[in-house]
Amino acid sequence: MPETTYLDAINAALHEEMARDERVMVLGEDVGVYGGAFDATAGLLERYGPARVIDTPISEAAIVGAAVGAAAEGLRPVAEMQFADFVANGFDQLVNIAGKMHYRSGLAIPLVLRLPAGGGFSGGPFHSQNPEAWLMQSPGLKVVAPSTPADAKGLLTAAIRDPNPVLFLEHKRLYRGAKGELPEGEHVVELGRARIARAGGELTLVTYGAMVQLALDATAELGDAVEVVDLRSLVPLDFDAVAASVAKTARVLVLTEATRSAGAGAEIAALVAEHCFEDLDAPVRRLTAPDVPIPFSPPLERAVLPQAEDVAKACRELLDH
Repeated sequence: MPETTYLDAINAALHEEMARDERVMVLGEDVGVYGGAFDATAGLLERYGPARVIDTPISEAAIVGAAVGAAAEGLRPVAEMQFADFVANGFDQLVNIAGKMHYRSGLAIPLVLRLPAGGGFSGGPFHSQNPEAWLMQSPGLKVVAPSTPADAKGLLTAAIRDPNPVLFLEHKRLYRGAKGELPEGEHVVELGRARIARAGGELTLVTYGAMVQLALDATAELGDAVEVVDLRSLVPLDFDAVAASVAKTARVLVLTEATRSAGAGAEIAALVAEHCFEDLDAPVRRLTAPDVPIPFSPPLERAVLPQAEDVAKACRELLDH
């Protein structure tokens, strides 16, 4: 299998799905002529034309609203936010319309909203957030966060084919930082099915997105003590995979880059405490960013976001408990 980047995997999925299904369209700021803020939509305009690759005004509310309308009319729009933070500007259309339309009228809204998320590049507080918790709390939306090029392609393909609104979180550090083998031809990864990124027997480390590789790197010298569970999807959540791992290891660390309070890590930790209590030999522990905006300053940003040494320390403390 050829090796590729996370970014190229996303681009490949878009090209293949647009070639396969003429209902698939792409819209967003600079997705056409410019090829997207991060080049994820490069080549689409030249191949599929301006009727299916639409450069929009700088209005996230308009982008989400147009995508909802297109999905309601039978198309399969893939909309891009230049940065995940800006999804807040389209929140009403997303949460109250897209997420509730099937409940209200039985109408499918098959749209994908691509969200370049995360920090680590001195983007500051308006371009570095991880908004998954905002989205997880809104019924009717699916939330996906791939960590590898193969999963980026397979999960995006599945998201485009899904009849529900899917929020597709792409950590920006992974675009060119994550490389791996990419299956040739059609590649679909089921939404809501976690994977074991590395097997282990003494501690379960649950994470997703860019934190998966951080977890693997940080715990490499601990050998097979740490099992790393890559959730892949947050909604739907494969808690059965988490519970099975906890039953084997009896210790849990939940790692997220997002802020601490009411986050994805809090939900996962609560589920483990509620359903796996009898299996635990140590308290459930979370490692997250603190409840502060992401700083512009590289040293301050590094102090805020979880680092490999933080992960290794938390794992050792749990293993010693």
